[in-house]
Amino acid sequence: MSNEKKFVEAITPRDVDFAQWYTDIVKKADLVDYSSVRGCMIIRPYGYAIWELIQKHLDKRFKETGHENVYMPLFIPESLLQKEKEHVEGFAPEVAWVTHGGNEKLTERLCVRPTSETLFCEHYANIIHSYRDLPKLYNQWCSVVRWEKTTRPFLRTLEFLWQEGHTAHATAEEAMEETIRMLNIYAEFCENILAIPVIKGRKTEKEKFAGAEATFTIESLMHDGKALQTGTSHNFGDKFARVFNIRYTDKNNELKYVYQTSWGMTTRLIGAIIMVHGDDDGLVLPPEVAPVQVMVIPVQQHKEGVLEKAREITERISRVARVKIDDSDKMPGWKFSEYEMKGVPLRLELGPKDIENNRCVLVRRDTREKIFVSLDNLGDTIPEILNRIQKDMLVRATQERNKKTYTAKTMDEFDEIITKTPGFIKAMWCGDEACENAVKERTSATARCIPFEQEHISDTCVCCGRPAKHMVIWGKAY
Repeated sequence: MSNEKKFVEAITPRDVDFAQWYTDIVKKADLVDYSSVRGCMIIRPYGYAIWELIQKHLDKRFKETGHENVYMPLFIPESLLQKEKEHVEGFAPEVAWVTHGGNEKLTERLCVRPTSETLFCEHYANIIHSYRDLPKLYNQWCSVVRWEKTTRPFLRTLEFLWQEGHTAHATAEEAMEETIRMLNIYAEFCENILAIPVIKGRKTEKEKFAGAEATFTIESLMHDGKALQTGTSHNFGDKFARVFNIRYTDKNNELKYVYQTSWGMTTRLIGAIIMVHGDDDGLVLPPEVAPVQVMVIPVQQHKEGVLEKAREITERISRVARVKIDDSDKMPGWKFSEYEMKGVPLRLELGPKDIENNRCVLVRRDTREKIFVSLDNLGDTIPEILNRIQKDMLVRATQERNKKTYTAKTMDEFDEIITKTPGFIKAMWCGDEACENAVKERTSATARCIPFEQEHISDTCVCCGRPAKHMVIWGKAY
């Protein structure tokens, strides 16, 4: 029992030290290990399996909307990166440079890609000639490098995995449709697959992506009241096309510039899953992205027939769910703690008395509810319970977010909320960047987005008192 207890006590309580709780989980749940390179993480098999499921769900959605996967080079020549001034200035502090090849100094520095806009633009300029070549709907799964000063596994690392979509269109209207379409795909994915509620909206000019005409975002709220930018979709208009001379001949034989978009999601989604759903016993995984949805635990497995029956049931369940059996010689209590830590949605306990009564016990990870189920009905019951867990997790996360969403009409109210009860703050804004900067300087909160669903909180800006133009979602962010 002492070993079992140690395993659970290794986690710092969430409400005592949230940052340490998070770090404990990513290590104890076998998601990552630290590498000898500062700020870089080793994604272990269990953590990578979660990413593979995320990738699978997103890739399916991309392909259903006509997108194709490509792969661009890891390196970008400095001259190519410098072509779009606003873009390169936005990324300059985070760029890693290759200056030598072997023992020889390069005649031109190579950037290790922080993002691939310039590479896609160069390629599109070479392959787009006619209106018949449009639209180009490309996506890339890869890693990128950004030289961050402070890092935390999944949330902010020097190298991270992501997907970046890059598309080219004949008209501004088509580009905007694509930008919003992909934002909506991201929102649907987060809510239905990750069970994380999101707020959709537009970034302010200050917060938009470097070089974009407009940036749209989905924002989520973590348990500690901080915001996480969960995905973004950018409309570039024809800005990059004019710089890189990406033109096509239209049906009237006239030369036109294309209109472009870019959109992306990263491994920080795994961090979001931890911080939205996790508890003091570890991970709580939504069934859709759980590498193991059901873990079969034989109880008193040394007794005749227990292991055989457990293995038979495991084989049967494999037709309807991702399932494993732990038939190691560890004590059952240790196994319970281990798979609670790893967030397995359902635990199936089977002992001699259960076999005698032709039933087993199913234990939900999210609620700890114990459900007695006939062995004959597992094929129907398990998918039903997994589906219920998935939906219940979204409902709870939405309720939690709503509880931590506040309104402020004055800066005094804003100050009090952000200090005492951090979360999302709805407040009006005049549209002046000076006020946006003033709010950040005073409270450390940033404008997360101008939500599509606007509310009228008051007639005046929370900062300056002048007539307001927008309701903005504000918050401290990761």
